[in-house]
Amino acid sequence: MKRKLIVIIAILLVIAAIVGGFYAYHIYKNMYTSNVIIPDKGEVHLYLPSNASYSELTDSLLALNVLQDADGFLWLAGKKSLPETFSSGHYILRDGMSNNEIINTIRAGRQVPVKVVFHNVRTVEELAGIISGQLELDSAGMASLLNDNNYISSLGYTKETIPALFIPNTYEFYWTTNAEEFISRMQKEHDRFWNESRMEKAVRAGLSPIEISTLASIIDEETSKNDEKSKIAGVYINRLKRGIPLQADPTIKFALGDPTIKRVLSSYLTIDSPYNTYKNAGLPPGPIRIPSIAAMEAVMNYQKHEYLYFCAKADFSGYHAFAKTLTQHLRNAKKYQQALNKKRIYR
Repeated sequence: MKRKLIVIIAILLVIAAIVGGFYAYHIYKNMYTSNVIIPDKGEVHLYLPSNASYSELTDSLLALNVLQDADGFLWLAGKKSLPETFSSGHYILRDGMSNNEIINTIRAGRQVPVKVVFHNVRTVEELAGIISGQLELDSAGMASLLNDNNYISSLGYTKETIPALFIPNTYEFYWTTNAEEFISRMQKEHDRFWNESRMEKAVRAGLSPIEISTLASIIDEETSKNDEKSKIAGVYINRLKRGIPLQADPTIKFALGDPTIKRVLSSYLTIDSPYNTYKNAGLPPGPIRIPSIAAMEAVMNYQKHEYLYFCAKADFSGYHAFAKTLTQHLRNAKKYQQALNKKRIYR
């Protein structure tokens, strides 16, 4: 009887060991073995919005279709309290990741920054739309902030000058960055851009950073040719120094609210607007678009020459013909007008 009891106990111990072994293997497999399979050893992006529910997390993850064993992930997620402890953000899942790596990453909120890019932007409303396409923030909310007089005044700007705050470039942000955080970062980038060297150049040009941004915005509308921008900047600096109105066509288009105008007619030049640089001397109240770095650098490093006029070349190359005298300019302008007529461009 005693021997039989010993045999039974031995068998039970063997069974327990086998069951324990299987359970240990189950835990090990679900925790540490690879569970992310992505072709060509690539990666996928997981976006978890702020205030997302756990079901939204799992739905988003499963929709990526990269988990080899979804049930194993869900089992371990429950054991590690992921439903109560996950963080929103942008995460990258890479080929070969284990469930444990995924869960620890999301629990700790180790999100990966996203690259935010903006160039060639006219209005702050357009900027808000571009940024909202790259970050979680709401475009309407950001646009509202940038049109709030009290808010932009606290930053040291007005509705007219606020475009000067933004320096077009490529930046890294966390996807969950909100509008206030984005604008605050842009203010830091603006201050970093206007370093001692650039401030010295601004002083030599006789312009403040906002004035440089304003003139640069006009130059960006005049030409897309970066190699010509410093020459155009030189023309405008010459006119400013001599008290001659800028007579910049892009400011007329801005005053009319139509940047698509191809031909600025004489009737347009009478519009009553502080942006009408045919009627008003000096710079307009603020940038007519968010200026490019190339144009701002062109103003700070403007070409020193005697030109006072320029107009588009008749070959439609995008370059301009420059003149020192009004007679020369009218001759160049006539050629361009004839070219417009030939192409039946009347507006």
